[in-house]
Amino acid sequence: MNGQTYVTAFTNRYGVGPEGPINDFISRRGDRLLLADQIDLNAMAARYGAPLEVVYCPQITVQIERMREWAEAARARSGYAGDFIYAYATKANFAEEVVRTAISSGAHYETSAAADVAIAHYLWQQGVLPSDRFIFCNGSKDHAYIAAIVTLRHAGFARVVPVIDDLDELETLLAMCREPLLLGVRERHTPADVDVNHPGGERFGLTPDEIARVVERLHHTPHRLVMYHAMVGSQIEDPERWNERLARSAEAYARLRQRAPSLWLFNFGGGMPTSAYSLDFRFDYAGFLDRLMTMLAAVCDTHHIPQPTLVGEFGRYTVASHNVFIMEVGRVKCGQGAAPDWVLLNGSLMVALPDSLIVPGQEFIILPLDGWDQPVRPVRLAGRLTCDSDDFFPRPGAPPLLLPEPYPGQKIAFFGVGAYQQMIAGRGGAHHCLTPEMRRIIIERDEDALVVREIAPQNVGQIMGLLGYARETLELPTPQHERMPAERRAPREPIRAPRPARRRNVLRNAPPVRYGAERRGWGVRVRG
Repeated sequence: MNGQTYVTAFTNRYGVGPEGPINDFISRRGDRLLLADQIDLNAMAARYGAPLEVVYCPQITVQIERMREWAEAARARSGYAGDFIYAYATKANFAEEVVRTAISSGAHYETSAAADVAIAHYLWQQGVLPSDRFIFCNGSKDHAYIAAIVTLRHAGFARVVPVIDDLDELETLLAMCREPLLLGVRERHTPADVDVNHPGGERFGLTPDEIARVVERLHHTPHRLVMYHAMVGSQIEDPERWNERLARSAEAYARLRQRAPSLWLFNFGGGMPTSAYSLDFRFDYAGFLDRLMTMLAAVCDTHHIPQPTLVGEFGRYTVASHNVFIMEVGRVKCGQGAAPDWVLLNGSLMVALPDSLIVPGQEFIILPLDGWDQPVRPVRLAGRLTCDSDDFFPRPGAPPLLLPEPYPGQKIAFFGVGAYQQMIAGRGGAHHCLTPEMRRIIIERDEDALVVREIAPQNVGQIMGLLGYARETLELPTPQHERMPAERRAPREPIRAPRPARRRNVLRNAPPVRYGAERRGWGVRVRG
């Protein structure tokens, strides 16, 4: 690399300096890498070791509040008369602290399975999910899914909205539910309109003829059709193409609204892209919403119907950036011939980052915690804890990763891991080659304090039990990482658990709290 240091190569590649913000949720200050300009990842790795998962829930609140502010600004600029509803697509990350944070930040709820509805029902009973929020139920619904929806409605939750995916679902719902239902319909794409990168989406939804039959079936019943669902794709980074596709859906909504006056919600679906996967990412969120509202208003005016409330379902956008994995280099093996070196990590990429294996072209932001002043090298990463030739990244055909000169003990941070990775891998389960789940540090905001929970990594006994073996006390010896010097550790204050029903507001006009930094009095409370 012509003798370049990593920081020089990084600056030349991305146009950002060695100090300050790297993107909207990663920064570097004083040779230390920060998450959300708050969490000192170098200090976290020094204190807790690696591999390590750092969960920073306030970042979820930031994502939700930003989108709602962009929507409000777009409404003001365009003069759009409808409201805006932000729904969290929980399938991106079902973790309790994640769902609770999204709800406390004002998000509505979108489900994809029977168990998902059961979680929503539980959160409503516990007072976490308010009765004035919507629960949008998407996907194909078997008997268990429909029964969970009906049970929730019979319990008194009126704003659950099953989105009909086939006509048999509708008949089963009407037969089982004795209370009036709010219903939605999802449009089914024609083959010409299917996202070529996500062809499986073509199976969802109803054709125009089937939607017309839903309208007829609901006549003279107490049930109301209230939502039209237009889902285009996932991680859509071309706003012009997205708006063009939604314009056809808006026309379909307008024609349906003339036949079904109860219709008042236009759901533009998921697909909102996130900056969590690439430092090259650029997307004008405010501009997209402005054009969407302007287009929808024009269509409604043409058809002489009211402008609907906009609904967006946000999965990756909500949670991808709130999580970081920190892995440690265990060995470095020289590449053969002109091939880059192999950097073997004390973990597994295919277990921790399953999208790296199953999603073509999937990217993650991968940065070293230190060594930015060292020579840069092209490398290939591989999992050391699996005996599997597919456990490597980047994938074939992609350029090698650039990192400082690798060495055993080097720490590497993986960003953009908060959506789908643990859900696909199966959090709490037994994993490929018995790779244990890493230590998890969960950080939440409770008024003026950051509340920290530490969850121990999986041990051999737990994994044996999951696989049906007798749970013995057998435990493999594990090396102890070098602990941070006492004077640099975060002080342990009296234990205080998060109060689940209280909203955790991000402090306004307060100095950033860099957890793990060399300072006292930062309001961090730790419970082990």
